[in-house]
Amino acid sequence: MTSTLQITNLTQEWVESLRRWHLEFFFIPTIVVTLATLFANPVLLTCIFLSRALRQETRYLLVANTLTADMLFLILNLATVICNAVRAQIPWLVCELVTAVTITAYCCAILTVTLMVVDTYAAVRWPLHYHEILPPARTHRILLGVWVLAAVYPFTLVIMMEVERGNPNEKVPVCLVLISLGFIQVQNVMGIHIYFFVAALICALLIFYCYIRLYIVTRTQGIWQNRFSRARVTLLAHGILLLLYFAPGFVFTLELFLFQRKDISQDVRVWISTVNMCVFMLLPRAFAPYLYGLRYREISDTLMQLLHRHRRLGLTTVS
Repeated sequence: MTSTLQITNLTQEWVESLRRWHLEFFFIPTIVVTLATLFANPVLLTCIFLSRALRQETRYLLVANTLTADMLFLILNLATVICNAVRAQIPWLVCELVTAVTITAYCCAILTVTLMVVDTYAAVRWPLHYHEILPPARTHRILLGVWVLAAVYPFTLVIMMEVERGNPNEKVPVCLVLISLGFIQVQNVMGIHIYFFVAALICALLIFYCYIRLYIVTRTQGIWQNRFSRARVTLLAHGILLLLYFAPGFVFTLELFLFQRKDISQDVRVWISTVNMCVFMLLPRAFAPYLYGLRYREISDTLMQLLHRHRRLGLTTVS
């Protein structure tokens, strides 16, 4: 059973480390980047869902799901950062639920960007049967399954913790995914590491397989010969974005490992966690809307049409 005193002591030590190193300053870029991304994502989602052609395309539905998961993650992350900055006393149950939803959103984004690579491979490999393989209705069911798959394990852990925990009214001054999962890990060390490792391994193998097969299938078509061809630039951009999505997950796994080590300084753990939460976790979500908006011509064209329509309506109203 998780000790109330142990949780309280750890969170107090965490707050002291944050104050001692003035790590609250990391919260400023977090807020700025989050607000900028929360402005861009709804614009792209509006372009996708207002266009009948775009919302019938599997790739744009996957983009929309990624942006939605990113927005949910950013909102929860921002709320957590603000609560931690003002030292708000948060019920432990609320912290656990926020942790579960945050992990769900993060895993859903990872699974969806993996499916985007698989979708690209299917479109190139079977162009004549692609729309039969992935019609919009089937894509909707797949995305629903992705959300369920991403939510099952974290919410199962929350239920297990609530069943075993004795004090339901316990409050903490700092709510962090690391602390919540760290105490859960005491109960189920192997299960959490297997969950993250197997999920990351499956996604990584799928991505590598699809990209290798894509190169083999398209290498005779001449699209890779030019150093700055659209195919090369697109592959490079998506490769960097995938790396930015996956890297924070591996850093977080390192955080979980260090959480149980008694020979590691508390300041080291606080530094790694703060930088990962306030910088690394935000980078892919900051770049994603602009990458999708610039690289997908249909989205950028729809956005320009909406802007021109809004401008004409404004001129008509003025006249």
